Amino acid sequence: MMEILKNIGYAVLVLVATPIAGMLLTSFDRKLSARMQGRIGPSWLQPYYDLAKLFSKKPMALHRPQLIYATLHLVFMMVAVLMLAMGCDLLMVLFVQAFSMICLVLGGMSVRSPYSWIGSQRKIMQMLGVEPVFLVMILAFYLQSNSFLGSKIWTMGSPLLLTMPLMFLAFLCAIAIELEKSPFDLASSHHAHQEIVKGVTLEYSGPFLGIIEIAHFYEIAFFFALMMAFWHTNLLIGLAVALAGLIFMSVLDNSFARLTPNWMLRFMWTAPLSMALANLIWIWVK
Repeated sequence: MMEILKNIGYAVLVLVATPIAGMLLTSFDRKLSARMQGRIGPSWLQPYYDLAKLFSKKPMALHRPQLIYATLHLVFMMVAVLMLAMGCDLLMVLFVQAFSMICLVLGGMSVRSPYSWIGSQRKIMQMLGVEPVFLVMILAFYLQSNSFLGSKIWTMGSPLLLTMPLMFLAFLCAIAIELEKSPFDLASSHHAHQEIVKGVTLEYSGPFLGIIEIAHFYEIAFFFALMMAFWHTNLLIGLAVALAGLIFMSVLDNSFARLTPNWMLRFMWTAPLSMALANLIWIWVK
């Protein structure tokens, strides 16, 4: 009984702490981008203020399926985070996270807006670009630990980054796509000048857009934890590695303009996927 209560308490702690961590990481990214552009930047609590303002607005939706898909997007993302924290099967974690993205796509396609449809189609192309990299990375984890369980990674004696450097670089490219960083911000964008035609989330507003924002906070923390796993032997070094990855993506975001979907897909299926496969083959031969 005590073990069950302990697991429930841990799950609640993870589900509460993760979006808070996601907000802080979002603020860090905004502050960093502002400094690169010669600005002071928003407050550290700005994501919280934005979220509170969205939930204070009157709920409005064009279609009921919009609400269902937005909620499912958040629920699947929460489940993926919880499964990762519990050390579950990484393949299942990947599938659940993909289901979350599919729900976002279906929500964008449930309305008649052409911009929302285009954003959803581009989101599908983004998934086609990143999912092979994620799959190869999980296969590499399996070769390293002889198990698909995430909990086995933390029992390994040496950092994964030492044997998977190319995999880490490929993973950073995939995260940049998932978090809509330039030049890969095809389906949507976090930049203010693109909010009028925002893509897949165009027809969401008020509390329903707030639900998607909460899912985004979970997503940022989810990928940040995976970056930390590349140096699991030391928490501080793992944190530094993940922050370095976040800084790299912020520099990328502020240095390049948006590229075309076809270019993004060709790039992901050549350079990052090739690096990931080369690293996988090296681990297998070793």
